[in-house]
Amino acid sequence: MSFGKELNLTMLTDFYELTMANGYFEGGLQERIAYFDIFFRKIPDNGGFAIMAGVEQMIEYLDKLKFDEADIEYLRTKGIFSEEFLQYLKKFKFSCDVWAIPEGTPIFPHEPIVTVRGPVIEAQFVETMLLLTINHQSLIATKANRIVRAAQGRPVMEFGSRRAQGYDGAIFGARAAYIGGCVGTACAIAERDFAIPAFGTMAHSWIQMFPTELEAFRAYARTYPQDCTFLVDTYNVLKSGVPNAIKAFNEELVPRGFRPKGIRIDSGDITYLSKQARRMLDRAGFPDCKIVVSNSLDEYIIREILVQGAKIDLFGVGERLITSKSEPVFGAVYKLAAIEEQGEIIPKIKISENVEKLTNPGFKQLWRFFDKESGKAIADVITLAGEEIDDTRPYELFDPEFTWKRKMVTNFYAQKLLVKIYDKGQCVYKMPDLKTIRDYCREQVDTLWDEVLRFENPHTYYVDLSVNLWQLREKLLAEHIVK
Repeated sequence: MSFGKELNLTMLTDFYELTMANGYFEGGLQERIAYFDIFFRKIPDNGGFAIMAGVEQMIEYLDKLKFDEADIEYLRTKGIFSEEFLQYLKKFKFSCDVWAIPEGTPIFPHEPIVTVRGPVIEAQFVETMLLLTINHQSLIATKANRIVRAAQGRPVMEFGSRRAQGYDGAIFGARAAYIGGCVGTACAIAERDFAIPAFGTMAHSWIQMFPTELEAFRAYARTYPQDCTFLVDTYNVLKSGVPNAIKAFNEELVPRGFRPKGIRIDSGDITYLSKQARRMLDRAGFPDCKIVVSNSLDEYIIREILVQGAKIDLFGVGERLITSKSEPVFGAVYKLAAIEEQGEIIPKIKISENVEKLTNPGFKQLWRFFDKESGKAIADVITLAGEEIDDTRPYELFDPEFTWKRKMVTNFYAQKLLVKIYDKGQCVYKMPDLKTIRDYCREQVDTLWDEVLRFENPHTYYVDLSVNLWQLREKLLAEHIVK
């Protein structure tokens, strides 16, 4: 599903993409082949890794890339674009090659996670929307995965639709949260369009609509006896909510052969209330009644209340997940890596006063090394495209900044991570279904060592360069440094 089915999103771009395109056209450079990489520099929340997401919506955007008459007329009113350029845009058709890391894959700083190769106007123009798509969903998938891991096997539901930044933030955020490991969402349209299980029972207003809390519970139980979860904190969880829930269970469900599904606590001291509620439910003969909690949760709160012994079966996490409140920017960038002249790839590098903004030049491939015995990921290596890694022989890894730090790895296998998505503008990638992506994400996160999974001071996962790529980078640095 994409709002691109109803909306033409071609003009969702930074205006300078258009001014540069016009400049390339006027300069006769429209056929020059350029290579651009998407990569990010910092993992949100100072975590050990991020999760790749958004490839499906990237494909939907590229498939529909077309300037319509309204777009052309708008650009004409700006008065700065030549008529020849506007006629070029009328016939615009995406013809680039694109490679991407599959959704659900753990990713690390400075790795090329998307590479676009093609005529410079086309390859440059798609920057804004590709970054928007990958940045947003990778951010939410990463946050969701942190929260899911904090829950230690207890299901986490995404409850954030009403707090998201816009309707597409809610919808695609629910999609990304599911990739990250959430079991479902409160967002109905996400189930309709992505087959993400939707969950929901009642709000406090349901309780308030009835003369008493007990009558509200009875009415709900009569309507949904097979799926009955009560919200028990409208008035007082332990003195009113849980006792009335138990009474309604006994009066409306048990006589009809049903068992209660659960209760939900949405306020107060979650640890204390969940412990007391568990005792009350068990004593009443409902040990199978689940306790669901919500209320501004995140990975740190969840971890803390579980350490304190909270009796919780499911978590509903809203605003701090759907907005990634603790760090709401992913920060991936789109940088030129090379151009082609007469079939020769000419690498390009960006050098900055900020050393972390240095780019890796050239057309590249990304490899992940796995230990054959444990199946754990050892390190990633960025190579030049066309380089092969012989995993039947020992391979020496080295830190690209501190080259004296070296490690010889043996008994490993190497896997290419960048997959061809488009060939000359035609999509050649079969997109897996969302559940398959979610399962793949879980499997791939399991290949990371526990030290990388830590929330505080995680071990730095190594992303190294091949000797050839490192030498190329050093050569370009030497050529561009002003002495």
